[in-house]
Amino acid sequence: MNSTLQNSELPAVLPSTDSNFFPCPTVMTEDELIRFLRIPEISGAKNYRHVIENLKRAHGLPRI
Repeated sequence: MNSTLQNSELPAVLPSTDSNFFPCPTVMTEDELIRFLRIPEISGAKNYRHVIENLKRAHGLPRI
């Protein structure tokens, strides 16, 4: 049995507010997406939901 993981088998993770990480769900809420994309760290926007709305409108962000 091969105990090493291929890169494609590594789970995606989300950072939590207490500097821990947890597995990334297949379908995310907007709050989870904001953390996953690290929008607070890379965006100067005051409202992070506006960033998500822009991604949906201008870049075809998949959503349900």
